[in-house]
Amino acid sequence: MMKTKTVSLAIGALLASTAIAAAADCEDIRIGAAISLTGKYATNGVHTQNGYEFAIKKIAENGGVKMGDKCYNFKVTYYDDESKGDRAATLAERLINQDKVQYMLGPYSSGMTKAIAPVTEKYKIPMIEAEGASRSLFNKGYKYLFAVLSTSEQYLASAVALAEEKAKEAGKTAADVKVAIAVENDPFSLDIRAGVMEDSKKAGMKVVIDEKLPRDLSDMTAILTKVKLLKPDLLVVSGHSKGAATAVRQIGEQKIAAPMIAMTHCEAADVTGNFGASANDILCSTQWAETLTYEDPIFGTAANYETEFKAAYPEYAKKKVPYQTAQASAAIYVYKDAFERAGSLDKEKVRDAIAATDMKTFYGGIKFSDAGNNIAKPMVLRQIQDGKYNVVAPSAFASHKVNYPRKPGS
Repeated sequence: MMKTKTVSLAIGALLASTAIAAAADCEDIRIGAAISLTGKYATNGVHTQNGYEFAIKKIAENGGVKMGDKCYNFKVTYYDDESKGDRAATLAERLINQDKVQYMLGPYSSGMTKAIAPVTEKYKIPMIEAEGASRSLFNKGYKYLFAVLSTSEQYLASAVALAEEKAKEAGKTAADVKVAIAVENDPFSLDIRAGVMEDSKKAGMKVVIDEKLPRDLSDMTAILTKVKLLKPDLLVVSGHSKGAATAVRQIGEQKIAAPMIAMTHCEAADVTGNFGASANDILCSTQWAETLTYEDPIFGTAANYETEFKAAYPEYAKKKVPYQTAQASAAIYVYKDAFERAGSLDKEKVRDAIAATDMKTFYGGIKFSDAGNNIAKPMVLRQIQDGKYNVVAPSAFASHKVNYPRKPGS
């Protein structure tokens, strides 16, 4: 028995070393990326870069990008956009004109993507992006921009529907539901606001607070004072990682008792690790969860992706892998698929292959509309229940029942 196990391990090691050796013989496909490694978006910028690099390594280990009798590996040239839109645009110009890249990966955030997209469009450079969800990116007629993630107006739509459902269970109507909105003044968060406002209006709910978070996202005391006074049934917050951290900390400090609180970027801000019980029962929108039944031949299941990513990046071992990393890896995977279907390094042929993408991945379905946004994957809501993130909506994807109302001081 021991001998058989030893032989199996030896064969496995040989196959792995052979794959690595083969990958080393592959040529490079160079891709450019301006990404936030410093500044207010740095946390998610690093998550994004890690997702890109994990996928690049995983694809190389699986034989690389195969075109005819040749193989290729991806190699990314990164520059730090410092979370500044004007710098992001300048760096995109540099990557295209000086570094001569023919393909781009997106930056972090809708704002940075909005700054870069006109540049890549001008030079007809395909860009697959994973972190710019603003629907305003997809009404400009861009032909070279493709996003693997769901658009931002969908992020917290489930929270509005859930609030209406709970009102009806209590013998009330949607007209009895009061909504408070606090968002960052950036394209992504303003789209979330627009989506929540639109859904609330359709349902007949009252929006009693509609506020912008302070520019530095460091203090929402004034907004929370209004929340205490007006007692909304649903509080919606969107301010990327820093805004999520500020919100959960101050909601705990001020003992905000709103029955339902929903926000973005919970995992990326590690609100459970940083604020403990203050994060309990908060609803968190997510593009992806490791419990979902998605799967592909390279990354395996969603759960397998999480396990292998944590093994590669031990700093994530004690927290949830944020969806930002998963969707970044998905963007790389789409490039692999497109290059292989194009059978060419010609950027126009690659662009057309990206546009025709229709694939199942560990991250979910990916299929692009004519506008370039992904139309094959839903958003889900997870609730932090005793420190764990459990999918609670939509019901088709729910693994747990929602805790409602949220307990004061939870």
